[in-house]
Amino acid sequence: MKKILKMIGLSVGALLLILLVGGFLFIRFSPEFGGKSTPEQKKAYAQLDYYQDGEFTNLIPTSMDMSFGNIVSVTKDYIRGIPNGTPSFSLPVKSIDSLDIATTANTATQITWFGHSAILLEIDGLRIFLDPMLGNVPAPHPWLGGSRFNKELPISIELLPPIDAVLISHDHYDHLDYGSVQKLKEKVSDFYVPSGVGTHLRRWGVAEEAIHELNWWEEISHGGLNMVFAPTRHFSGRGISDRNATLWGSWVIRGESDNLYFSGDGGYGPHFRAIGERYGPFNLAMMECGQYDERWAQIHMMPEETAQAAVDVQAKRMMPIHWGAFRLALHSWTDPVERVTAKAAQLQIPVVTPQIGETFVVNSSNPPNKSWWVNN
Repeated sequence: MKKILKMIGLSVGALLLILLVGGFLFIRFSPEFGGKSTPEQKKAYAQLDYYQDGEFTNLIPTSMDMSFGNIVSVTKDYIRGIPNGTPSFSLPVKSIDSLDIATTANTATQITWFGHSAILLEIDGLRIFLDPMLGNVPAPHPWLGGSRFNKELPISIELLPPIDAVLISHDHYDHLDYGSVQKLKEKVSDFYVPSGVGTHLRRWGVAEEAIHELNWWEEISHGGLNMVFAPTRHFSGRGISDRNATLWGSWVIRGESDNLYFSGDGGYGPHFRAIGERYGPFNLAMMECGQYDERWAQIHMMPEETAQAAVDVQAKRMMPIHWGAFRLALHSWTDPVERVTAKAAQLQIPVVTPQIGETFVVNSSNPPNKSWWVNN
């Protein structure tokens, strides 16, 4: 009996050792985790007011560490699950023809939503992709995350025409995807990213001349399009030891006739009003709305705050994003759009709710606003 117990103990110990070594090697060598900033880069970051003790910081105090009680309650909630956490039906997804994108004669600014925060923007003859996370799982490995709600994308990456620029808001897996970058990098002329995120792209084989890193309030031009990287209230990191090693933010995109705002991720704060006063009004604001919880409300807005933030940035219309593709929080999958549209109606700001894959003109007199998420 002792020999059997000893063998079981040795087997369990060996298995644990294999798992620990395997986990270490995966974190150490998998390209999914990206790169690391050099000492020279960190010295440059240290000149910024919002970089302290080797980390980027928010403009106002922001807590990201939950109490032990909150951790226990979140764990229980995830184990128990929630009603309507994922769609009970096949989501309607509009297919896109690559020729329509490549040969479009429409001079009006138009947008195609790919779900979550991935948006293809066509403006002033340019094709701009915002946070093109087009993978199936927002995690460093398929075993570590839930799959996308919709089985098919509106169009595969391989069939996309050349992209003039990609804009990234921050380096979390649901916004910056290794697999998507690998397939996109030969199609994209330039990548515009927060400071530090260029280290990931370099490790992934993106050409140095195509990478442009920006700090908050920095402006840059691409093909006549003016872009500003603006603050948000969030955090960054792809591994165990790199929290806040790279910057996060939002984008102002100013064309010949249209002015757009892309919020990225973050909690509510005074930065929205500052952005509106500095760069508004906006024809359309694409606003984070989803993956929230009262226990982490400082880094992800509640839907009612999303609607108010759209008012703060002086948006004429708002489009809720960061929902409809993945389950990353403990609310029903339709809660974001239902709550934000109700609050927006109170604040008298029009809401645009396209289906995944649906293309619409930003200044259309009849923008998409059907409740496609209701299974009739």
